[in-house]
Amino acid sequence: MDEKRKQLARQYEKIKLTVSITEGIVSFVLLLLFLWLGYSKKLELFAYSFTSNPYLALVIFGLVIGAVSSILSFPVDYFFGYRLEHTYGLSNQTFLGWISEKFKGALVGGVIGAPIAFLFYWLISSYELWWLYLACIVWGYSMLLAQIAPVVIFPLFYKFTALDNDGLKEKLLLLCNKAGFKVSGIYKFNMSKNTKKANAAFTGIGKTKRIILGDTLLETFSEDEIETVFAHELGHYKKGHMKKNILFSLVGTFAGLFIMSKVYLWLLPYFGFTYPYEISALPLLALIAAVFSFVTSPIGASLSRKFEFEADRFALETTGDLNSLKSTMEKLADQNLSNDEPNKLVEFWFRSHPSIKRRINAAEQYYNECLAQGTR
Repeated sequence: MDEKRKQLARQYEKIKLTVSITEGIVSFVLLLLFLWLGYSKKLELFAYSFTSNPYLALVIFGLVIGAVSSILSFPVDYFFGYRLEHTYGLSNQTFLGWISEKFKGALVGGVIGAPIAFLFYWLISSYELWWLYLACIVWGYSMLLAQIAPVVIFPLFYKFTALDNDGLKEKLLLLCNKAGFKVSGIYKFNMSKNTKKANAAFTGIGKTKRIILGDTLLETFSEDEIETVFAHELGHYKKGHMKKNILFSLVGTFAGLFIMSKVYLWLLPYFGFTYPYEISALPLLALIAAVFSFVTSPIGASLSRKFEFEADRFALETTGDLNSLKSTMEKLADQNLSNDEPNKLVEFWFRSHPSIKRRINAAEQYYNECLAQGTR
């Protein structure tokens, strides 16, 4: 990127980060006041005025909080989501398209989340070790979602078609054979309907695992660069990152719910609650979860950055093309308006990917080491 583009990237990152942190703090404070000032109990009584069934009351309670939250956050979403992306030339969405995607996302999220919400309430109402049973269910449910997402959920938002460039497809399948990767298909998706950004991903587990390439990537990157991106995604598979993420998720889910359950029981009396299954007390658990997620986020981010470096090295080992890897990184930074040299604290706490500059430097160092050892 030229210096002007780099300045835009820094501005864009600063705005997004500032808004995200501010929104998180404001949401936390409002929810805390909602609990501390007794409005949560009043809302529970309001819900029970319509029904004596606790599950229906839970639905009413959740719908009211969700509606109020959506109304309050809409201006922020509009100005710093929809408008900001257009201001920096990153979005292709119309306003109606943006609204439609948000509504669809909320609907799908509700369908996915409702069974877990009801199971959670039943468990917390019935068992002292509710956190243990919930952890088992959540982890199993997440594995199911990971398997069906590429064929059931993702197509609700994007159109997936088989890669139709036979020459490129042959190159990519050759890479799959080298890596011993049995893939159900190589797909492209219409990422351009929403954004000008480019991306690719390794999705699914078992028989649904596949690598998907955004049309924005296919249209603006050379075949050598696409091959590099593809090799990087293969690296995640070859290095066992999916299995490691599953293990990390397993440990994190059980440890997290255990810690949160203990803190929840400890804090209940301070907010005037007696039982953990009181509907009005559940926002307190949400507050604890938010704090826990924020405090532990650097752990997951650090692991993810480690995996990205490993996948980059695999791409180099597979293609032997340092120049394509460097140009790919530079193009991604430019097209996605990514700050290639962020603040170290920002990268440590919030970024799941290393900065472009660090990735290029690491790739050059690894490539030169291979040359010196005669392995390249």
